Amino acid sequence: MTSHSEKHIHQGRNIKRFREMLGIKQEAIAIELGDDWTQKKVSHLETKETIEPALLQQVAAILKVPVAALENMDDEGAINIIANTFTDNDEAIAVGNIDNYKCNFNPLDKMVELYERMIAQQAEMIEKLERLIKEK
Repeated sequence: MTSHSEKHIHQGRNIKRFREMLGIKQEAIAIELGDDWTQKKVSHLETKETIEPALLQQVAAILKVPVAALENMDDEGAINIIANTFTDNDEAIAVGNIDNYKCNFNPLDKMVELYERMIAQQAEMIEKLERLIKEK
């Protein structure tokens, strides 16, 4: 098991993960980054382990995620969180204590919020693309 000092973070892979979760194409990122960017260049960026801070900040702004998310998200951390917080609660059911199954929020509401945000971002991206097409 690796220690926190050996944490392995791949910033390019994190960009790709967030981009895919938000349903944004590499071409759209390239357009937002400027004229000297192409889909192929964005694809190459997603293979880089470490990305220059200024560029990372630009991409984070395009994806509308905190820079820290791109800098710090690692597979091991996510796996540890899941492993350390997951319980099957069989014993809770056996003794009649089902309080562990009560959420303080409705998960469906959170999913709806996420989808609404993704739709708004896609609409914004389409609007920007339409403006770019009209300009050319």
